[in-house]
Amino acid sequence: MAAAKKGRRAPASQGHPGRTLILVLIAMAALVGGMFYSGTLTPRLGIDLAGGTSFTLAAQNQPGRPNAINETNMNTAAGIMERRVNGLGVTESEVQTQGSNHIIVNIPKGTDAKQARQQVGTTAQLAFRPVLTTGPGAKAPEPTPSPSQSGKGGEKSTGGKSGAQQSASPTPSASATTQGRAVTDALKKPSASPSGSASDKPSAQPTPPVPGGADIPPALQKQYAALDCSSKKSLAQANEQAAGAKPGDPVVACKDDGTQKYVLGPVGVEGTDVKDAKAVFDSQQGQGWIVQMDFTSDGGKKFADVTGKLATKAQPQNQFAIVLDGAVVSDPRVSERLNGGNATISGGFTQQSAEDLGNMLSYGALPLSFKIDDETTVTAALGGEQLRAGLIAGAIGLALVVIYLVAYYRGLALVALASLGVSAVLTYTIMTLLGPAIGFALNLPAVCGAIVAIGITADSFIVYFERIRDEIREGRTLRPAVERGWPRARRTILVSDFVSFLAAAVLFIVTVGKVQGFAFTLGLTTLLDVVVVFLFTKPLMTLLARRTFFHDGHPWSGLDPRRLGARPPLRRRRTAPTQTKEA
Repeated sequence: MAAAKKGRRAPASQGHPGRTLILVLIAMAALVGGMFYSGTLTPRLGIDLAGGTSFTLAAQNQPGRPNAINETNMNTAAGIMERRVNGLGVTESEVQTQGSNHIIVNIPKGTDAKQARQQVGTTAQLAFRPVLTTGPGAKAPEPTPSPSQSGKGGEKSTGGKSGAQQSASPTPSASATTQGRAVTDALKKPSASPSGSASDKPSAQPTPPVPGGADIPPALQKQYAALDCSSKKSLAQANEQAAGAKPGDPVVACKDDGTQKYVLGPVGVEGTDVKDAKAVFDSQQGQGWIVQMDFTSDGGKKFADVTGKLATKAQPQNQFAIVLDGAVVSDPRVSERLNGGNATISGGFTQQSAEDLGNMLSYGALPLSFKIDDETTVTAALGGEQLRAGLIAGAIGLALVVIYLVAYYRGLALVALASLGVSAVLTYTIMTLLGPAIGFALNLPAVCGAIVAIGITADSFIVYFERIRDEIREGRTLRPAVERGWPRARRTILVSDFVSFLAAAVLFIVTVGKVQGFAFTLGLTTLLDVVVVFLFTKPLMTLLARRTFFHDGHPWSGLDPRRLGARPPLRRRRTAPTQTKEA
């Protein structure tokens, strides 16, 4: 008896279809609640539907490179700009070349235009230069400070252990300023910067030695003393001059915030030696947001050699300036040789600043320098008209599908319409939440993908309904027909959706721009079709099969055996047991 009951037990997946339906409803309620909690009730629209900002950038000639503006460099720059803007989460940006020396960048509404402007216009020429001397950014009459006038040293941290290291300072600064950010565990930012007094005499102070045995040229000392990094105009001029300097020449430079100025030696490691860079939150050592850099094999060797030399010098000549487009973004101190081909920049980063720096370094340096010639606001008048036309076409198509379902499947059309409604709610809420999450923007091709998905979803319902009707034609009642028709329909639905998803994935990978929006929406709705059919349509049919209206085959149920031409129920022929004759 126990074995018989066990044999008649329903599959575990269909033992409680009501629970599955409740789970789907809870997921829908959670997504809708997430929309209201985030304050985002509509999907983010692309530039063709909502307008946006358009930048026109003009390529500039660089010193020593008269033929740098060519088709190859322009295409390379456009590709880098597109990756940078998309790295901000803008998935619907448009970057294209125009003429021989212009690039057009279109960014959808809702994107931080100022941040995007900085990303696309920054050349990201990265260099690692040794620090020869440093001081406050404001202009001062005192001479260049010597290494003996540097402030107290920072801490050395290796393998989780720290120790103090301090140098004498006969004339410490009255107001110390924080410098730099750490690079790897062996690099820590200095805690103070030197500052001379107005009564110091230039002739009484020794000139700090340049690494390699040479002295700082007097012209460079004079330029350093006259530099005022606290002035925006002087800061911009200093950055432009430092960015245009030759790699083998020492330069004067300012920190990106104008608080420090430097004399920097020749380039020790080029930015092209950086293979990858990304922002990471360090929760183990409590450094907050950091930028991790991986060097190429040659870059790792250069970095190890240079840091090995700097580690033997006194402060500030044991510091290493990370120069981005002529501005010093970090000036960590080196306490030991750094091997392994990787480094970590930390100290004072916010999430945004860490991601911006990692984004620019990761996606490479522009082969050209650019200036923004024009910035305009793009209207969405044409896109709005096309959207209305597309929505009208989609509504007509949906109405035809509904009419067909009601006329052909009758009561089963309620199951199809309920499933379409669940799919629509899931699609809308997910696309709305993906806007602030990953920067997804709904453009016209994406709307087309959503309309095409209506046919894909309806096709899945039709496959399942026809399998059930085939089982009824074979003479089975509704409940076994629902269970026996599901495995065959499931295989067909999975194969069909897999082909659609594969096509969407390939289209997303090999295309750019707006076509990616179509592919993304098509892939998303295809996955949701599988979820809806498995977790909503099938459990709902299991419950409805127990209702008299469907179970008894009401003429308006769409499952009437007489209308379907069902065969008589299959019956077994009973035979009387025969007795074995004995001889």
